[in-house]
Amino acid sequence: MKVLLVGNGGREHAIARALVRTSTTDHPVELVVQAGNPGLEQLGDSRTLDPLDPDDVLRRALGEQVDLVVVGPEAPLVAGVADAVLERGIPVFGPTRAAARLEASKSFAKQVMGAAGVATAASRTCRTIDEAGAALDAMGS
Repeated sequence: MKVLLVGNGGREHAIARALVRTSTTDHPVELVVQAGNPGLEQLGDSRTLDPLDPDDVLRRALGEQVDLVVVGPEAPLVAGVADAVLERGIPVFGPTRAAARLEASKSFAKQVMGAAGVATAASRTCRTIDEAGAALDAMGS
């Protein structure tokens, strides 16, 4: 299986190590990794790509003829990388842009939890310093 791993941080290094460990003679795993992390580059073929550009990631996935795209960081998910890859029929490990919004927006996540009746700490969404000060005063900072 050929896997494109988007992201080059510690999380992606751990994912790459796990994928390499699963590789067997009968089921080899070939990694294409994002350039920029020397440790990660030792585990796969490194390529330059813009993780925040869904079209660039899709071009790389198609060009490399990968079987799976794994997206580690939150920002590419919010940018729609998983959506672009899925639309072309390539399996992806990572949520769609809409689902990633739960992680990207704490305010939105709080709204969803409230609507679903999930117990969560009190919060206020503030857009200005004055609003934040008023919220702190109201909560008894």
